[in-house]
Amino acid sequence: MNKQLHQSVTTQLANKRIVILGIGITGLSCARFLHRHNITFAVNDSRPMPISPGDFKHQFASNTLVLGAWDQALIAQAEVLIVSPGIDISTHEISSAITKDCDVIGDIELFCRLSDTPIIAVTGSNGKSTVVSMLNYVGNALGYQVQLGGNIGLPVLDQIDKAAADFIVLELSSFQLETIKSMKALAATVLNLSDDHLDRHKTLENYGAIKQSIYHNCVHAIYNRDDSATTPNSNYMNNQGLSFGSDQPKAGDFGLAESANEKHLMLGQQALCSLAELPLQGIHNALNYLSVLALGTSAGWDLKAMIASLMTFQGLAHRCEVIETSDGIKWINDSKATNVGATLAAIEGLSPTLQGNKLILIAGGDGKGADFSPLTQALTEQVEHLITLGKDGQAIGSLRLTSQAENTSHVDSLAAAVALARTKAKPGDMVLLSPACASLDMFANYVERGVVFIKSVLLHKDGH
Repeated sequence: MNKQLHQSVTTQLANKRIVILGIGITGLSCARFLHRHNITFAVNDSRPMPISPGDFKHQFASNTLVLGAWDQALIAQAEVLIVSPGIDISTHEISSAITKDCDVIGDIELFCRLSDTPIIAVTGSNGKSTVVSMLNYVGNALGYQVQLGGNIGLPVLDQIDKAAADFIVLELSSFQLETIKSMKALAATVLNLSDDHLDRHKTLENYGAIKQSIYHNCVHAIYNRDDSATTPNSNYMNNQGLSFGSDQPKAGDFGLAESANEKHLMLGQQALCSLAELPLQGIHNALNYLSVLALGTSAGWDLKAMIASLMTFQGLAHRCEVIETSDGIKWINDSKATNVGATLAAIEGLSPTLQGNKLILIAGGDGKGADFSPLTQALTEQVEHLITLGKDGQAIGSLRLTSQAENTSHVDSLAAAVALARTKAKPGDMVLLSPACASLDMFANYVERGVVFIKSVLLHKDGH
């Protein structure tokens, strides 16, 4: 065990009354971390059986476990409350019990207080996982020791005891940002902003303010010129700001421009590489590449080497993932598109690649209170046939013109959606699963939804 880290943990947390709220993946990582450092804690989860009490006792000895409801007396006595990101601390049973002197933090905040590893921090409504995975891939390809954590990969407190890394790349959700106070990222970005999680954050303004907090104390603030909501506001103005966007960039910034009759990634006036040379297609992926180059440059990484490694990055499962079939139809699994902005990016990024062929979209699920209206133009102008399903599927279908009613369908299952899409599609057409919704009304998560889609597509291919 790292003696310096252990001493720091002991100094900050020993003899404090610590309560962990939630015993999911993050909560368990917090419990393991504290237990490794011999720090006493209690865990409270409102679910009746997220973990077996016997398993908990076996792993964590005499530490306290309270299940089945929020224990206000336990929360009220906490000096340090470590909150899992899925838990809304504004819930009355929790907020009314927290004392004014209680230190309310998350696992990322604890990591930031204890680690001096340089941080590259990424948030945004869409593209986070792709961008941080690219950064992790590129950084390691360049010979750095790069860790990946936050909303992806191993929880950060499961990595903190490992050998020192050169960088840690953090994907940060709005839920995680709510409890971060001490982060001083080397480079930080808000990739974009669109309606998401408004069931918890209530307004887009509040959601945007939480996202903007990633710029607090960062050295390099990276923003998207195409989305003014990502520009650091007056609270986070930084002379070392850097931008990316889909237009011709100014000197020192990243963007896109025509060069030799092909669209290129650009640094100022310098053409870096053509979009055709890169494995992930669509303007939304071009912006992802540009954000990676901006963040990597800010971390001191070699630009030419980054571009070379990006040419071999193959993308993420369930994010505009091509399903290989022999029927000539382009089947695309974008199950990870759990909000309106992600689906809009997919439609607008992929539609120009069809060269006159049809786009058939499968969408719907649990919209989490989002406004679907930003999809209206894309659904009416770029989608030939719309197939909806799930809790909010018909709300998405209602955005289409009355004249498009014959080409708008609602079905009861993803398998039925695939079967219907197959009757509508010809070779050269694209069938895109990009739900604009969470999956929890019908599936365990977006991964299960994507797997069911893939299986439904391939079932026909195999002749079963």
